[in-house]
Amino acid sequence: MNFNFLRQNTEQRRDLILNGPISSTLFLLSFPTLMMGLVQSIMPVMDGIFINNLIGTIGASAITYSGPIINMMIALAQGLSVAGMALMGQMNGRGNYKGVKHVSTQIVVFAFLIGCITAPILYLLAYPVSSNVDAQIAHDVFLYLALNSLVLPFSFLESIYNAIKNASGKPEATFIRMVIMLILKIIFNVVFIIVFPLGLVGSVMSSLLSNILICLWMFYELFIKKGEDRLTLKGFKFDTKVLLKLITIGIPSMLSSLMLNLGFFLINNETEKYGPIVLTGQGIANNITSVCFNLPSAFGSAVTTMVSMNIGAGQSAKAKKTCFQACLVSAATAAILIAIVLPLSSSLTTLFTNEQEVLTVANRSLNIYIYSVIGFGVCMVQQGAFIGLGRTRLPLVISLLRIWLLRYLFILATERVLGFYSVFWGNLFSNYAAAIISTIIILRTKWVSAISLKENKSNTTKPASVV
Repeated sequence: MNFNFLRQNTEQRRDLILNGPISSTLFLLSFPTLMMGLVQSIMPVMDGIFINNLIGTIGASAITYSGPIINMMIALAQGLSVAGMALMGQMNGRGNYKGVKHVSTQIVVFAFLIGCITAPILYLLAYPVSSNVDAQIAHDVFLYLALNSLVLPFSFLESIYNAIKNASGKPEATFIRMVIMLILKIIFNVVFIIVFPLGLVGSVMSSLLSNILICLWMFYELFIKKGEDRLTLKGFKFDTKVLLKLITIGIPSMLSSLMLNLGFFLINNETEKYGPIVLTGQGIANNITSVCFNLPSAFGSAVTTMVSMNIGAGQSAKAKKTCFQACLVSAATAAILIAIVLPLSSSLTTLFTNEQEVLTVANRSLNIYIYSVIGFGVCMVQQGAFIGLGRTRLPLVISLLRIWLLRYLFILATERVLGFYSVFWGNLFSNYAAAIISTIIILRTKWVSAISLKENKSNTTKPASVV
C-alpha cells in the first residue's frame, strides 16, 4: 500500500484516476472503502451482540423490523448523495474545482434541511407501524422509531460527506469517519446499555451522541480546516439550478433506495408473523453476513469515482474497462469471504445468543443467505458504473426487479413450501438473477455521460461554477 496516496491533493488524485493503471488505482481507491465496509460490518455485529445479549430477543426483533423503515427515510439523503457523486465526479474530471465547492456547499445545507423536515415524519410513522405488528414487539418498535427521528438529520449529513469525499477520489476520509463512529458507538453502548442499563433507549442514545460528535468533526473537516477543499457558508444562498439538477439526477436513486427498503419492510412483515424468534434469527444472520455484502460492494463507490472522472475527461474506453475489472475483483473477494465465514458460522451466531431456537433459525438462514454475495457484489459494481455515467434510472430499475419482482414474488410463491426460509432462498435467487440482468444491460450501454447528453438536448448553458 503506497501511503503517499493518502497525502495527494485533489489535482494529484484526479491525475492518478485519469492516467494511472486501472488495477492499482482501483485497489488504492477501494482500500479505504473496503476498510470502511469492514468497519460498517463490525458496527451492526457489535450492536447486535450488545442488544441480543443485554436487551433480549424482543428488543432485537423490534430493531430488525424497524431498520427498513428508518432506511426509507434516509433514502432521500442517499439519492442526493448519489447525484452529488455523479455531478461532482464529472466536474472533478473536467478540472472544475470551483464548481465542486459550490455544489458541495449547496448539497450540505439542503440535505440537513431535508433531514430536519423528515425527522418528525418518522416520529409520526411510529404510531401506525407499531400498531400493526405482533403485540410482543409493538412497544419497542414504537420506541425505536420515535427516538431515531432525533438521529435522522445527522445521518443525512453523513451521507453527503461521503459523497463529497468519494467524488474527489478521497474515500479514506469516509473510512476515518466510520472508524471514529465505531469507537464512539462501542463506548456509548457500554455506558448506556451496561453501566446504565437503559435497554433500547440506551441503544438509540448511543447512536445519537455518536452521530452528533461525528457531525461536529465533519463540520470542522469541511468548513473550518484550512486547505484547498475548504468550503464556506459566507454569503450562502440556495442555487435553485444546482438543487434542481441534484434532485433530477437523484430522484431515481431516491426511489430505488425507498422501494428497496419498502421491499425489505414487506419481507419483514412476512417473517414477523412467525414471531420474534424467527425475526431475531434473521437479524443475526443479517448482522454476520453484512461483512460479506459490504466488502464486495465497496468496489462500487470506487467505480463511480473512476467512471465519472474518466467520462468527464472523455476516456470512455478506460471507464468501461474499469467496470469489468472491478466486477471480477468483486466476485473474487466475495468467494474468499464465503470460504472464510461459512465454516465459522455456528461459532459466530453463538456470540449473539444462547437461545437454541434462535440459533437454529440463524444458522440455517446464514448457510443459505451467504451464497448470494457474489451476485450482489457484481450487481453493486455495475450500479456504481451506471451512477458514474449519470444513468441513475438504471439502478432504480434493477433494484425494483431484484427486490420486488424477483425476490418478493419468489417469497410469496414459495412460502407455503419453504416457510420463512423462503426469504433467504429468495435472496439467493434474486441477487444472481439481478446480476445477470445488470450484466446484459451494461453490455448494451453506451459509455458516454448521460448528464451531458441531457444538457445538450435541452440546449441550456450553465455558469462555469455550476457545470
